[in-house]
Amino acid sequence: MDTESTYSEYSHYSSRSRGSHRHGERSRDRHKSRSKDGSRSEKSVTINAPPAEPLLGDESIHGEEVQDDNWGETTTAVTGTSEHSISQEDIARISKDMEDSVGLDCKRYLGLTVAAVLGLLVFLTPIAFLILPQVLWRDKLEPCGTACEGLFISVAFKLLILLLGTWALFFRPPRAGMPRVFVFRVLLMVLIFLFVVSYWLFYGVRILETKDSNYQGIVQYAVSLVDALLFIHYLAIVLLEMRQLQPMFSVKATRSTDGETYFYNLGHLSIQRAAVVILENYYKDFSVHNPALLTASKSRAAKHMAGLKVYNVDGPENNAPGQSRAMITAAARRRDTSHNDLYYEEADHDRRVKKRKSRLVVAVEEAFTHIKRMQEEEQKKAPGEVMDPREAAQAIFPSMARALQKYLRTTRQHHCHTMESIQQHLAFCITNNMTPKAFLESYLNPGPTLQYSQNRWFARQWTLVSEKAVTNGLNDGVVFVLKCTDFSLVVTVKKIPFIKLSEEFIDPKSHKFVLRLQSETSV
Repeated sequence: MDTESTYSEYSHYSSRSRGSHRHGERSRDRHKSRSKDGSRSEKSVTINAPPAEPLLGDESIHGEEVQDDNWGETTTAVTGTSEHSISQEDIARISKDMEDSVGLDCKRYLGLTVAAVLGLLVFLTPIAFLILPQVLWRDKLEPCGTACEGLFISVAFKLLILLLGTWALFFRPPRAGMPRVFVFRVLLMVLIFLFVVSYWLFYGVRILETKDSNYQGIVQYAVSLVDALLFIHYLAIVLLEMRQLQPMFSVKATRSTDGETYFYNLGHLSIQRAAVVILENYYKDFSVHNPALLTASKSRAAKHMAGLKVYNVDGPENNAPGQSRAMITAAARRRDTSHNDLYYEEADHDRRVKKRKSRLVVAVEEAFTHIKRMQEEEQKKAPGEVMDPREAAQAIFPSMARALQKYLRTTRQHHCHTMESIQQHLAFCITNNMTPKAFLESYLNPGPTLQYSQNRWFARQWTLVSEKAVTNGLNDGVVFVLKCTDFSLVVTVKKIPFIKLSEEFIDPKSHKFVLRLQSETSV
């Protein structure tokens, strides 16, 4: 009891001291930002943002209260209301982004409305061709025989097939909002519109004005319209789906911050559609963007630049050429030994990672062993007293929290995982009876971007930068850039070379041989 009370008092004191320390840092940063904004613009506004989880980028940019980094020691989360001062230019930029998003929504709904209206026109036209003569001049129509009645069944089933095919091909949820229209889709819509209008013009001139009495010919005219619409639907499948299946280009996508690169094979696509395919594969293949991994290289670069500085202590009037040359030589020697610093720094980091990993593995195995003992004890209890996986995860989490936090800090993954997400993953592993190795896989081997929480990696908007029009098709040597807030993807397109194979015939008899043995053998 004394140990637990002392630990709780220490946790309360440490969390309170850290909270006061962070409050002092926030007040100093807020004072600096207000002084800078005051020199730039006299108008500024202070926004009180609700507590939220940190993103993978710089938390000070988003103005959100970050999670307590010492959750492994206190197993508590510190939340509160953060304040951030922004200038008038920032407000104008935010309003512009909102206007752009509203414009994209209007464009998307306008396209859906036009497609829906055109679809209704297409499906109602054959039915109108059959109904109008029955309504306007029914007494003058010739009786419809057995063949004519059979055409009604044909029209009904063909319209049903066309309806299902149109729903499967066109009325699918959009995967992304593109900056320009899809050229082939627009061409198909224009073709369908002109086709239906031409059928209506012919119907109005040759049937409505003359009041044709041959009802079987009118039904056959409607059947021909439905058949032509089915052929147009087949053309849409070829242009929209089958044309891009054969790989024609090798696309190289490189992330600008860490240089991570992946290659993809694409078919005949426009630049904007190729960008959508690359972004879909980016969230599946690329590791999550972690700016904390870049801090070490930045610190080494800063030390290197600091080593190249030359100071003249005696002033410009006492500038000795020999002394300056000696200082430059000393700085060059210091620069030449920087690779040794990098070598020992990486070796020390690998040693610390292995040490933290071994401690984490032992802590997790002991925690899962404790879970097995608890499950064996709960089997002997009444059904109402059995602990659910969420409670079991909360019970064993403190035993591994400190080791896990130190490992995540050493590998610079502490921004990617929150205490709540780790507990949810632990409860998921307990529910599905997974091993400690399966639980640690997400932390020892960082997975793709989709593995993490969506509010940590999902970019609301990507910007496509291209010298050529985004509706143009891919060509050899095309380069375009996909930009988001923290980084960009540089995409280079290369055409897959034409491969020529030749055949060489091998005579089957050339593989035969004769083994001749001597009749006399040595004794």
